[in-house]
This record gives sequence, C-alpha cells and structure tokens, in this order.
Amino acid sequence: MYTVLICDDDDDIRHALEIYLTGGGYRVLSAGNGWEALKLLGAETVHLILLDIMIPVLDGTEVLTLLREKQNNVPVIFLTAKGEDDDKIAGLELGADDYITKPFNAKEVLARVKALLRRYATLGGMATANPSVLSMGGIELDDDSKSVTCDGEPVPVTPKEYDILKFFMQHPGKVFSSREIYRSVWRDTPMGTENTVAVHIRHLREKVEIDPANPRHLKVVWGKGYKFE
Repeated sequence: MYTVLICDDDDDIRHALEIYLTGGGYRVLSAGNGWEALKLLGAETVHLILLDIMIPVLDGTEVLTLLREKQNNVPVIFLTAKGEDDDKIAGLELGADDYITKPFNAKEVLARVKALLRRYATLGGMATANPSVLSMGGIELDDDSKSVTCDGEPVPVTPKEYDILKFFMQHPGKVFSSREIYRSVWRDTPMGTENTVAVHIRHLREKVEIDPANPRHLKVVWGKGYKFE
C-alpha cells in the first residue's frame, strides 16, 4: 500500500483529500504545516506528497527545497489557489512534479496521484522499466500497444496524432517548426503544411490537455513553432 502525505493548513481540505485517497486504497498521513510535514517524512516512509504552497511555519516551497537538498526524490504535487501562477512556476523549478489547482475535482486528484506513483515506481526501481513507454506530466505513451493514457485514463488518438505525440515526447523541451514536424512525422517534403500541423496539434491538445486553451504540455513558441514540456 502506498502512503500519501497531505500537507495543508485547511482542515476541511485535508479531511476531503483523506476520504478520496483512503477510498482509493492509499494510506494517508496528514500535516497542518511545513514543520509537521518534515517530522512525518523523517519518521515514516512516504511515497507521494500533496503539498499546499501557502502553509504556516515553513511554506510549501521551503519544504520542497529542503527535501530536494537532501536528495529526497519523493513525488510532490503542489496544491495551489487559482491565480498563483508564479508560485506554480517556482514550485516546478524547485522540483515539484505536478500541481493541482483548488477547488479540485476528486477524480482528477486520484488520477494524478495514481499516474505519478506509477512513474515513480518505475523510475525508482520498484517496477521493471519498460523502454517502450514514454511518460511525462501525466501523459504516458506505450509504443508496444500504440496506446496513450492521460492521468491514468485511456485517450483515443488517431495514428497521426499518436506519431506527433511520440515525436514530441522523444524530444521534450525542444522547439520544432511546423516544417520540421511535418518532415519528421509525415516523412515528406513540407510545402504549405503549417495548417495541417496546426490542426493535428489542436486536436491532440483537446484530447491530452485539461484546458486546451491554456495547454500545459503542447505549447506554441510564437514565431518559432511548438514544444512539449
């Protein structure tokens, strides 16, 4: 059984998360501030942390900084309020693995936790790594079965959408022009292909992004092309 630590100073949020996670088969620990969280982490084996940014004593970014300084790679999902974009970015730069915006959806929380623990188990040696599986930010692509899941849920994609996603996940963070994408995925000479690529990427966003209008993964780099992160 995996153990999840919830760190939030809101009793109602901690209680709600505990109900969701316990119902999902997880053992749950609870802390109301950053210092309590660190004490629990020192005394217990924790497999994932749901960490609010705005907590007392030590805030979420301070807790995460101390964890990563100790080379503790436990997965961390930040809990953030709407509009705390700077805090989300700071958390990801410090080593957070994901974030969930309040108010949250119970199914989304469970799906994110499940997906992140599955990746952690594989990378941490608790399961045999499968070189045919590409995984990033909750999106998982299995090249053996030619299937895609997002936060643990299967996503139906067309063969071309699959090829585009695979191409991006093989080159995370790298910017590609429409011509480069067309040449690599369609394996043909790119001539007037910008709209074709744009349409396929738009359809792909609608399937793998929580908010396609504000994508977290398939992003436009204005004047240069697209990238996956």
